[in-house]
Amino acid sequence: MYGWAVGGLVLTAFPFYLDRFWLQAGLFAMAAAIGAIGINLLTGATGQLSMGHAFFLAVGAYGYCAFAGDGTDGLTGLGLPGWLAAVLAVALAGAAGGLFSPIAGRLRGAYLGIATLALIFIGQHVLFNAHDLTGGFNGRAVPPLNLFGIAFDDSELLIAQVPFGSAEKLWYLGLVLLLAGVLFARGVLRGRPGRAMNAIRDHRIAAGVMGIPVARYRAAVFVLSSMYAGLAGVLLALVFQRTVPEYFGVLLSLEYLAMIVIGGLGSVAGAVVGGVFVSLLPQLLNRYSDALPLVSAPGTGGIAPGEAARYLYGAAVVAVVLFLPGGLVRLAARPRGRNARPSHSSGEER
Repeated sequence: MYGWAVGGLVLTAFPFYLDRFWLQAGLFAMAAAIGAIGINLLTGATGQLSMGHAFFLAVGAYGYCAFAGDGTDGLTGLGLPGWLAAVLAVALAGAAGGLFSPIAGRLRGAYLGIATLALIFIGQHVLFNAHDLTGGFNGRAVPPLNLFGIAFDDSELLIAQVPFGSAEKLWYLGLVLLLAGVLFARGVLRGRPGRAMNAIRDHRIAAGVMGIPVARYRAAVFVLSSMYAGLAGVLLALVFQRTVPEYFGVLLSLEYLAMIVIGGLGSVAGAVVGGVFVSLLPQLLNRYSDALPLVSAPGTGGIAPGEAARYLYGAAVVAVVLFLPGGLVRLAARPRGRNARPSHSSGEER
């Protein structure tokens, strides 16, 4: 308990000491962790493979732009307050998941993975061609969020004579959103829904015999996972300050699957650890490419940082599957002592 309190204090103090690069890297990690929690509820806890997570991130990001935009850039915008636009964007992602949920409730395994993969292709077609809504290939600017009289833009906010820019202000917003996402997911997994989800994952037929409405639970978790992705998309849009269609492709969905495998399937903490690992790795490689062997800026003859990052977390996925099936989070959960016996934990977060 004390460790969590100390960690929280350290995180809240970061904006006072870190430069913009590290704050933005941390914000990307927070957004990735929120999205990873969502797909871990679906894939890790319920056993439903999804390849379309990036589609729902795009719905959240572009939905926020459309709701909050004022139309002065020639693109569709309703001019709603930023906080309302963010809420509606998350709800829109959930509604998109709800439209697909009848399929998610009846398909499983590779069949659901292939069906959700179609969402990526549909989404990419819409993002590149619905120019009035998305801005096409060049994307669209993201309106800043205004909340409680605070504008989360580049304007400076003085607190105790310390200037806070957009990254510093978004840092605290990201912490609040991540904490809320973690607590809600832990509550779901520790309660009756979590036990039902684990039962569906472990033995679908037995779960149905026990009276668990399998199709209904699968559909509901798919909607919940979509809303988490929509929230991550909104936070990403606010950090990037511009949405571009290329980002929300198949590679992003694969990265989210890598996050939950590396961190630990069925674990909220594992989703956070995996999200931080996969999102920070390419940024660190890019930052220190000059000091690393074989890694260099794109077009200079070496391996590009993004490509090197994919090699590394691809190797991490193989290593975790072979030697650490519980993911990185299980390293901290291993019992100490010579006579300690290994515990057989379920997908429910403990």
